[in-house]
Amino acid sequence: MVAGTKKQRVFLMVIMGVALYGCEGPGTADVAGAAPGAGTSPVVTASAEKRAPDAAEEGKKDFAAWLDALKTEAQETRRIKPAVLERALQGIKPLPRVIELDRRQPELTLSFQEYLARTVTKARIAAGRRKMAAHGPLLTEIGKTYGVPPRFIVALWGIETDFGRLTGTFPIVEALATLAYDGRRSAYFRRELLDALTILDEGHILPERMLGSWAGAMGQNQFMPSSFLRFAKDHDGDGRRDIWNTTADVFASTANYLATSGWQREQGWGRAVRLPQGFDGVLAERKVKKSLAEWAALGVTGVDGHALPGQSLPAMLVLPNGGDTPRKERAAFLVQENYEVLLKWNRSNLFALAVGHLADHLRDR
Repeated sequence: MVAGTKKQRVFLMVIMGVALYGCEGPGTADVAGAAPGAGTSPVVTASAEKRAPDAAEEGKKDFAAWLDALKTEAQETRRIKPAVLERALQGIKPLPRVIELDRRQPELTLSFQEYLARTVTKARIAAGRRKMAAHGPLLTEIGKTYGVPPRFIVALWGIETDFGRLTGTFPIVEALATLAYDGRRSAYFRRELLDALTILDEGHILPERMLGSWAGAMGQNQFMPSSFLRFAKDHDGDGRRDIWNTTADVFASTANYLATSGWQREQGWGRAVRLPQGFDGVLAERKVKKSLAEWAALGVTGVDGHALPGQSLPAMLVLPNGGDTPRKERAAFLVQENYEVLLKWNRSNLFALAVGHLADHLRDR
């Protein structure tokens, strides 16, 4: 964990993929768990002390039996080779730290302005521009292949893992086994665990190198195993879809995810706008779609006060701070279909808006 204040550490844990489940894409960041309350330590009686080792042994036996059942399922339903299962599952045990993080997910309460100030920094913009220049030919090639502008590929890379710098250090198989055995969302994580074992069986990475977040998100673009199997690409043709170490595979996998999820090649993501006094906040729902001309007729202008272009493309209004915030703090955006694709990647308006803003800063000048 990066050094800093407690608030900064909590924030970083959230934005780098703290809660990454229940999603069609790599992850979401909108699930908050209840933190355990403070209290006194329980009194341990002599009889309880004697029973504790037995309970621990029972726990080990239960997990071992659960693991045996998983191996059987993996072989029967996925045809995963016994040698792969033995190497991947040998010696694993539930990780208390994973359970702790799952139980204590912080609820993100930052305003849009605060979130943006911490995710789309001058340093990250500068780093993104350097990455665009360093990988220019590769990004151009992949962008043309999938119909996704390179700036969005790099923006997602930057927001997810700071361009591959913060990818997570948890062993994926052990973390997913912990969550699958725990029972809170066991069916979901069991599927993800079987997908992770399938990835190992296909030879894309070794078990000891399959690292990522505590919730199972992997690699430089933080794919869950199910997303890996659906979207990851072997762009360099070496026979492995390596989203951990091969930049070409990271870029192509990200672009393929966006393209497969409905990215519109000729559109952007949206724009900041200004709302008139007394604007009806009920219209700020993604199911309400109007053309830019129709929004303009309701008094919506560009953020600089200039008229909106008279386009017929459908757009939706997003108010990330809510419609009842003071006017001077109100942020408003008209977003298009590509914004909804970003929400498939991560069901968070703040995340999608941050990606859009960073991408705009990386636009060719």
